[in-house]
Amino acid sequence: METVPSALQTYFAGLDVFTAIIAFLAGAVPAVFWVWFWLREDRAHPEPLFMLLLAFIAGMAVVPLALPLQELAMHIYQGDNRILVWVVIEETLKYALALGLVLWHREVDEPIDMVVYLIVIALGFAALENTLFLYNPLVLGDYMQSLLTGGFRFLGATLLHVLASATIGMCLALTYYQPRAVQLAAGTGGLFVAIVLHYYFNVFIMDASGETILSVFLFVWLGVIVLFLLFEKVKLLERAHTRRK
Repeated sequence: METVPSALQTYFAGLDVFTAIIAFLAGAVPAVFWVWFWLREDRAHPEPLFMLLLAFIAGMAVVPLALPLQELAMHIYQGDNRILVWVVIEETLKYALALGLVLWHREVDEPIDMVVYLIVIALGFAALENTLFLYNPLVLGDYMQSLLTGGFRFLGATLLHVLASATIGMCLALTYYQPRAVQLAAGTGGLFVAIVLHYYFNVFIMDASGETILSVFLFVWLGVIVLFLLFEKVKLLERAHTRRK
């Protein structure tokens, strides 16, 4: 998470159910839009709805799993070390749930699926994380802050989660036809890169001026362009493998 909201431990104390529903919709709808957007990369062989729902819910489940660990880290670590531990917790849990719940399934039967499902998991996580960030300003009636927060996360933090998880997915996709040991090493390397990307995004965002934030966003958007190019490479890899069969 980019920051832990100041009153994290009180989010569900005296919960305003209506506001919570609004916050959830405001957090989830943009994430679902991004799911639709990225699924277009797999139009040729679309994934079954139940698998997409499983991946999205798995991503959401990372939030309640990560929060207690991040709360604990707040009492142990300081400064940038704390940020790093938060990021390691999030990225490791997202990848672990992907491995444990999704990537072993028989429906994951082509390289591009690795990227698609990791992106959907990332967006499930972002949907619930966005809800937490939106709830407090909404319940306080600060609708302008809610709008700014939602826009900021739609264009920045949510895409950062996509980029980080897609990095792992790309490493797995590009080694899809390699021995399992090579895939394992690639996934571990992808996890390391995802942690580095997420960590530096958080560090710069938390200490940034408006100009620096724009630069960070531009970096994320550039990463998304690279991601599109890598999608094409994965598709070429799959077509080449099919021709050789």
